[in-house]
Amino acid sequence: MIAGALLGFVPGIPKVTLDPDVVFYVILPPLLYAAAWATSWREFSYHLVSILMLAFGLVGFTVLGVSAAAYWLFPGFDWRLGFVLGAIVAPTDALAATAIANRVGLPKRLVDILEGESLVNDASGCWLSSSAS
Repeated sequence: MIAGALLGFVPGIPKVTLDPDVVFYVILPPLLYAAAWATSWREFSYHLVSILMLAFGLVGFTVLGVSAAAYWLFPGFDWRLGFVLGAIVAPTDALAATAIANRVGLPKRLVDILEGESLVNDASGCWLSSSAS
């Protein structure tokens, strides 16, 4: 991540654009499918209330916080741009969250909730970004 950020400051590097449809239809589905395949659906349904509260409540709170901070910190940012920025940074990565939780040694119950939340909040982040634009 640091190397990518540093490359952004190097002059003369060609600008690379990525079509959002490629991300939504080619890159994201296999990642979510792999994470969903490893999820225990029995545990998912058991912890559904906690998962939904985290996925929609926490993502919504983060989107509002990021949009408010962007509105006040960056001139020219309106609330709609702030909502889109918040929807981009709010959802966690399903695979990364599971890998870190297992490496740290969190209890199985927390790992199940974290896996389910990371799957559902991708959907809530996409929904919030589409409704803001």
